[in-house]
Amino acid sequence: MAVINKISKVINRDRALLTFDQGRIVRALFRAAVSIGGFERDYLPAINDRIFDACAAGGPGTATDEAIAEFLSDLVVTCLNANPYHLVSNFPPTVEQIQDVVLHVLRSYGFTITADAYECFRWGHHWVRQGAITSRQFVCNGYPTAQMEKIEQWNRDHHCVTIADLNEITRSGKIDQLIDAALAAYEASLDEAAARVIARINAGDKIKLIWISGPSSSGKTTTTVKLTERLRRHGLQFLMLNLDDYFWPLIAHPTDWIDDRNYETPEALDIQSINAHLLKLLAGERVAKPIYSFKEGRRIGTEEVKLERDQILLLDCLHGFYPPISKGIDSHAIFRLYIEAMNVLYEDDNKGRTSKKKMTRFEDIRLLRRTLRDAKYRNHNPLSTFLHWHYVRAGELYSIIPLKGLADMIINGGMPFDMPVLKPFFSGNSRYWPKQEDFAQYRTFLDARTRYERLESLLQSVEGLPLTQIKDHRFIPGDALVREFIGGSTIKIPHNE
Repeated sequence: MAVINKISKVINRDRALLTFDQGRIVRALFRAAVSIGGFERDYLPAINDRIFDACAAGGPGTATDEAIAEFLSDLVVTCLNANPYHLVSNFPPTVEQIQDVVLHVLRSYGFTITADAYECFRWGHHWVRQGAITSRQFVCNGYPTAQMEKIEQWNRDHHCVTIADLNEITRSGKIDQLIDAALAAYEASLDEAAARVIARINAGDKIKLIWISGPSSSGKTTTTVKLTERLRRHGLQFLMLNLDDYFWPLIAHPTDWIDDRNYETPEALDIQSINAHLLKLLAGERVAKPIYSFKEGRRIGTEEVKLERDQILLLDCLHGFYPPISKGIDSHAIFRLYIEAMNVLYEDDNKGRTSKKKMTRFEDIRLLRRTLRDAKYRNHNPLSTFLHWHYVRAGELYSIIPLKGLADMIINGGMPFDMPVLKPFFSGNSRYWPKQEDFAQYRTFLDARTRYERLESLLQSVEGLPLTQIKDHRFIPGDALVREFIGGSTIKIPHNE
């Protein structure tokens, strides 16, 4: 399809003018799609089906990834030409502006999985250029192959590769064995993380700062408590610093078109003060740490804090790997632990448009966890969590997931039994699950709508467990990570108090 294009130049990141090349857009779109298994992963009837039909030269179901990438690139070019400012010879679009438009086009037509992959590639390359990570630490679309294969092999060893396998384990009454095995693997990874910290200290590294980071609802709080318990048994002492106290006041967080605020970006925190205070604490100085009132939406005072010589700073933060936070701190003094809810389970989708294996999305399970946690403990309407999730995802694809290559240790906080345990909380007339009609006035919010419909379909395919069984600590221990979200945790969860 030919489209009018009056843009001949592009401003590169070094401010040099380059010849506009639509082929670069096509290749970037194609790579993002291939990395997730093709554009078919984003096929949505009544949303983007006409794009697939338009690109199906050989009849229905024959659209190729190459053809769809070219079609979408034409839409990008059309959007770029709609801005008259770009048509002035001295003010062509920048590379970053073009990437913004690519994401706008993908998300506008419901290609959310492709958009997520594209965005992770985008910011991963950014951090490589910035020198924050090396090319070896680059995690591509956020689903590194080696890591995925290791998790998939564990599932295969435990006869739980697909949703059908999981349902059979649940129906046969053998899920308690799967729960025990998964929790044991998680505990073993914590043992390994503690051992790595001690090994580095014994090797001469004067570790003074431990970051525990990862995307929303991965299980950072439970992991932090369990890791520190292990390290304290080795004689280590900690000073925990709550970085939520460094949020900017509400007045600095303007609301958007639905009266929502973006707290999910690192810029929501006073990064400059955090970095300055960390440097002073590590130098043995006292700092006046702010005290933030979420009820009032502002700082209401300060607290004197000092890191003693025998203490290690312990920080649990979404954006703990964000380079400006640790600027000027010797890397040998830092241990970085990354946690993400990763589980490689395949949906039984061979009856659909594609015969390729369709994997459940890590972020979808985390969205379920967060929806439940927000409703149970933060008095948030479940619909609000879905409408807010685009902020969550953008933040983690910018400054969390692309930086996980910095981690000294990666822990999997995802359990193969998560879905059977979570499903009962969202079944029937549950107050924890939005209803289809709740989205009526938000019909154009495709990100929320597509994620909701994908999760609705996924939950319907899963065999749930009885709530009475889930609440039984003999079945799921009180210190299990999932209890951070379903309740009944014997670990103090500050944000659930």
